[in-house]
Amino acid sequence: MPKRKNKAWLLGLGLDSKDGHKRLTKGDNFVLVGGSEETHESMTEGAIKFNEQLRKKGKTLEQINRDEFKELAVKAGLLRK
Repeated sequence: MPKRKNKAWLLGLGLDSKDGHKRLTKGDNFVLVGGSEETHESMTEGAIKFNEQLRKKGKTLEQINRDEFKELAVKAGLLRK
């Protein structure tokens, strides 16, 4: 049986939805679930910016370490310093 490659994913989970909508957005290496319209939009923008930062570094999510992840997440607005 061929060995499977590990695939890294970003998972965004929004817990503030009160309007009854079910929101799901998938990208190259992320899945975003739930949240209000505003929260889901913010998560989507952050995930896209994170991927842009990855591309600028010429790396994939599997290739970065924890410190690089934190740095990119801050730049993308997904984490606060």
